[in-house]
Amino acid sequence: MNTLPEIDDLKSKNVTQPHVVAIFALVGMCITAVMAIIAFYNNNNLLAAVLMMASFIYFIGYYVYKKFQNTALSSVIILYSLYLLMFYLVYTGGVGNSGPLWIFMVAPVSLFIHGFKRGLFDIFIFITIVGVIMFMPTDIIAHPTYNTEFKLRLIYSFLTVTFLSALYEYSRQQSFKRILELTKEYQKLAYFDPLTHLSNRRDALRILKREQARMLRTKEPLSVALCDIDHFKKVNDNYGHNAGDAVLVELANIFSDSIRKQDCVARWGGEEFLFIFPQTSAKNAYIITEKIKQKMQDHLIHYQGQKIKVTFSMGIEELHSNQSIDEAINSADKYLYQAKSSGRNQIYPKF
Repeated sequence: MNTLPEIDDLKSKNVTQPHVVAIFALVGMCITAVMAIIAFYNNNNLLAAVLMMASFIYFIGYYVYKKFQNTALSSVIILYSLYLLMFYLVYTGGVGNSGPLWIFMVAPVSLFIHGFKRGLFDIFIFITIVGVIMFMPTDIIAHPTYNTEFKLRLIYSFLTVTFLSALYEYSRQQSFKRILELTKEYQKLAYFDPLTHLSNRRDALRILKREQARMLRTKEPLSVALCDIDHFKKVNDNYGHNAGDAVLVELANIFSDSIRKQDCVARWGGEEFLFIFPQTSAKNAYIITEKIKQKMQDHLIHYQGQKIKVTFSMGIEELHSNQSIDEAINSADKYLYQAKSSGRNQIYPKF
């Protein structure tokens, strides 16, 4: 139960990637459609047909993303259709043998869509196939001829663009990882008590709201228990505040080890702890907390050669459908006050 809330918007990929993929599909669809119209106007019907087919494939990629929210499949459709179009332009020469000049867009798109490692692998396969096409003898398969200087300069330039794109993508991924780490650290500060590493009041209220919604939906019981360490001020006065901190840490560990997996214990404030017991009636919550109290009966906390004996008092309340969280906690607090007034080291109400 004591876990960080999900980081919904931060995934292993950049949060903007799905939207950029969709925009790339739309832009690619529009550009290839316009180029197809121009090619058709210039009586280059084959190029026009290929470009129109590429435009239709980009539309499919966009449709897959919008209809099914499948970014991975949409990316594959867009990226590899781009590869096929580039192969065609290199093989046919495009308009005035300028087709190969379009391959420079492949490097940044590949690295953005598939990341650093897979992107570089895809680019390696791509440039290998491009090299085979360009250096393939024309007597094997007829295709436009490019002079050797142009081919070498094209490949060198493409590799330079790839290197710069890879450097940028690597830096982007490292920065994004750092952002994730900082986000987790900030979440720990926001939701967890730095001393005991238990949930703090904010996180406890978040969990309570979630469990209350589940209780209303499933009609299963939900109980809370408010715990206060008896005579904690005397511990601080007699042994020092560092000893008081050590007591809080050890009690937090004991509480965490004594509850079930679905339960939660939080530091409510000062020397107060709040237990949350989902799917548990007040009577069963009493049984669980009584076992914890019995465990503390003979337990001594060792601090700098000194043995500190502590007990706690507790008040339990079972939430009802017509009861707010504040009302339930206030009721548990009243039972806690009753337990302290009755001599401490007790749990109320008695069952």
